[in-house]
Amino acid sequence: MRNRVALALGAALSLIAFSAIQASDKKKASTEAREFLKQIPDDQKILQALNRLTFGPRPGDAAEVKAVGLKKWIDRQLHPDQVAENPELLEKLKYLDTLSMSSAELVRNYPTPQIAKQMIDGRMPFPNDPDRKLMLTRMVEKYEKKQAAGGDPNAAANPNLPDIKALSEVLTPGEMRSLRQGTPQDRMQAFLSLPREKQNDVIAALPGGQRQGLMMAAPPEMRRRLELANGPQQIVARDLLEGKMLRAVYSDRQLEEVLVDFWFNHFNIYLDKGADRYLVTEYERAAIRPHVLGKFKDLLVATAKSPAMLFYLDNWQSVGPDAPMAGRGQKKGARGLNENYGRELLELHTLGVDGGYTQKDVTEAARCFTGWTILNPQRGGAFTFNARMHDQGEKTVLGVTIPAGGGMSDGEKVLDIVAHHPSTARFISKKLAMRFVADNPPDALVERMAETFKKTDGDLRAVIKTMLESKEFFSEGAYRSKLKSPLELVASAVRAVNGEVSFAFPLANHVGQLGQPLYRKQEPTGYSNSSTEWVSTGGLLGRMNFALQLADNKVMGVKVDPTKAARPDDPVAGIALGSPDFQKH
Repeated sequence: MRNRVALALGAALSLIAFSAIQASDKKKASTEAREFLKQIPDDQKILQALNRLTFGPRPGDAAEVKAVGLKKWIDRQLHPDQVAENPELLEKLKYLDTLSMSSAELVRNYPTPQIAKQMIDGRMPFPNDPDRKLMLTRMVEKYEKKQAAGGDPNAAANPNLPDIKALSEVLTPGEMRSLRQGTPQDRMQAFLSLPREKQNDVIAALPGGQRQGLMMAAPPEMRRRLELANGPQQIVARDLLEGKMLRAVYSDRQLEEVLVDFWFNHFNIYLDKGADRYLVTEYERAAIRPHVLGKFKDLLVATAKSPAMLFYLDNWQSVGPDAPMAGRGQKKGARGLNENYGRELLELHTLGVDGGYTQKDVTEAARCFTGWTILNPQRGGAFTFNARMHDQGEKTVLGVTIPAGGGMSDGEKVLDIVAHHPSTARFISKKLAMRFVADNPPDALVERMAETFKKTDGDLRAVIKTMLESKEFFSEGAYRSKLKSPLELVASAVRAVNGEVSFAFPLANHVGQLGQPLYRKQEPTGYSNSSTEWVSTGGLLGRMNFALQLADNKVMGVKVDPTKAARPDDPVAGIALGSPDFQKH
C-alpha cells in the first residue's frame, strides 16, 4: 500500500515535471549557457554517466563505478570488446536462434504459409528439425482450409498433409481438465507429463488463448514449440523484440547496446514492410552493430548495401531512365527512377535537412544508386549490382562530377562525398549530443565534436569520447534534463529493481503500449532523440500503470525479488519507479 501511495503521488508530481521539461525549452539562451558551464558533484557525475551511457543503473552499479574509477569505467564502455559479456544474457539469448541466422536461413526455417506450401509440394527443402517440420505441415493445412473456405468447396485435400485432430480426440477428459485448471505452472506441468508425440498433437489442437496461457509458464525450449504453432514467421519479429529487451536489461556492454538502438533509429527500417520481416535481423546484426564505435563511412556503406535498406526505401526497384531495363512492364506500371534512398541519404543519414543540398542533388544521387538491388528479396536474397538497371550517364552530386560509365562505383563515390562533407560532421555530432547531453546541446560542444569527426575521418568512438570528456556532459544543464523514451523507461525500471526476466516479449509489448513499438517506426526518421516526443497525458498514465504492475510483481515474464533490491545507501534506492525523477535521465 505504501508503494502505491508513493507511486500515486509520483504520478501527480510527474505532471509538474513534464511541464518543467517543456518549459525548459523557453529559457533564455544565456541562462542555458551558464547551466552548461556549472559542473555537478562527483557522485552526480557517476549517476549522469550511468543514466546516459546505460539503460539505467542497477543496484550496486554506482558503487562499482566509484571503485573502478569513472574515467576507467567510461573507457571500458567505449571498448566493448574488452568487456566480458554477462553469461546470464548469453544463456537467455541462445534460445532465440533466429538472431544468428542469415536472412535466407530465416525464410527456410521460419517460413510464411506460402513458402511452407512450396516445401510441402517438394519445391523447397524442409528444415531438418522434426518438430518444426510437423508444425509447418499443420500450418499449411490450416492455411489451405482457410483458402478453400473462399474457393471451391469440393477441392481435393492435399495428400501430403496429415489430419489435425480435435483436442477431444487427443486427450482424455481428465487430461483436458488438467490443462484448463490451476495456475499456469500447474497446467504446464500437466502438459509436460504427456508423451512428446501427444504434446505435438495438443499444441496443434489448442485454441490460441490456451496456447498463449501455457507460454507464460513454459521453459524456453517448450515456448519455442508453442510459438511455432502460432505461426513460424512471427517468431522472427518476436526474437528481435526479445533480444533487444534482454540486451537492454542484462548486457554488461551497455554503451554498445545504447548505440545500437541509436544508430538503428538513425538508419531506420520498418520491420513490417514485406520482405523486411526477414531482412531486419541481419541488418541490425551485420550492418549496424559492428560499426557503432567505428568509422561513420563504414556504417554508412554497410547500411546502403543492406538488402533491408534497399527494400525499405524501394531502391532495389530503381531503374535509370536510359538504362537497358527502363520502361519494362509498362502495361502494369513502368519501373523507373526512385528517389527515396537518395533523399533520405542526404536529409536523414548524412547532411541533414539544412545541409546545403538541392532537389537536383537528390535526383543525381538517386541516378548513382540505380542498379543497387537484391537477388530475390522474398527468399532473403543478398545485395547485388545489376548493370542493366543502372544509369551510366554523367552525374553531378554536391558540385562533384561523377564521370559516365562508373557502374556500381557511382553510388560508392556518393557515399564517400557525403561521409566527408562538413555538414555531415555537424549533423551527426548534434544528433549524438541531443541523445547523450541535452535536447538543445550547446553549439560550442557540437562544433568540437564536429572537428573531431573531420580530423579522425569520422571515427565515432573519438567523437563520443570528445563529448564525454566535455564540461557540458557533466554540467547542471545536462543532468537529468531529458525524459526517458518508453524503451529506456521500461528497461531502466527492470534494472532498478534487479528484476529477473524469464520471458522478455511482454516487456516489449509494454514499450509498444507506451508509444514506441520496437522496429515499427514506419517513417524513415526513426524515433526522436527529443524528450518532447514522449510528453503526453496518455503516456504518463501508461508509465504509472507499468510502474505499479512492476512493483506489485504483475508484469508477465518478470520476477521482482525484494531481497535483491538496492541497499538504502544506494542512489538507486532513493528514486521510486513512478516518481518524476525516475522519468528523467
